[in-house]
Amino acid sequence: MRDLGLEEAIRVAGGVRALTSKIGISQPSISNWSRVPAERVLAVETATGVGRATLRPDLYEEQPDMAGDLEDLDVARAQEYALLSVLLARAPDRALLERLASLRGDPSPLGLAHAALAEAAQRTSAERVEREYFNLFIGLGRGELLPYASYYLTGFLHERPLARLRAHLEKLAIERTAGQAEPEDHAAILCEIMAGLANQRFGAPADADRELFEQHLKPWIGRFFADLERADAADFYRHVGTLGRVFIEIETEAFALPS
Repeated sequence: MRDLGLEEAIRVAGGVRALTSKIGISQPSISNWSRVPAERVLAVETATGVGRATLRPDLYEEQPDMAGDLEDLDVARAQEYALLSVLLARAPDRALLERLASLRGDPSPLGLAHAALAEAAQRTSAERVEREYFNLFIGLGRGELLPYASYYLTGFLHERPLARLRAHLEKLAIERTAGQAEPEDHAAILCEIMAGLANQRFGAPADADRELFEQHLKPWIGRFFADLERADAADFYRHVGTLGRVFIEIETEAFALPS
């Protein structure tokens, strides 16, 4: 039996199939959920607008001491990673575009990237951005970009970077989601994992996000976002690339500081 939070997310999304489409996982996976898994809360919140406290009140309302230990900065980091994960996993639908259009910016580089993404969301449509996503990441044979660590680091898919990542995730007791088609070194999945580490929902050591970032994102994902900014097929996604590049630069500088 599904709990109320999951039922609400499914209702808002327009059904199980629609929710799977929004967060980029297979329908059987969600059909087997009795509640939203902790590591999926931010992605579901971003995709549906249903608040995390509604989705998982046991995590976000009934454990105030744990929530109080989480710095505002880490909450913001988790939200940023979750947003990038959702946008890289699948093209945004009309509802998500409407939410993105309401993003507010500020004079900082990240704030300007948010404002530009909001403007891009206002002037595009779900149909246009779906075609754009197809051309960028799927294509006829292959898309313009291949958002995988293995490809960026070796020129091939399913190579040693993926094997090293899987060993690292096993050490952290982070399991592959059932029904997940993409390998774990896909940019969307890495951003989702970083969101879970930033908001401390994996029960990993405090410095686990730094270690994962340094080993498995820093060597390549900034180049990927820069390529996305310049991609011929990119219009809306050019601004996703800018947001990702700016955010990764901030993360790189922050992790370079002494602990």
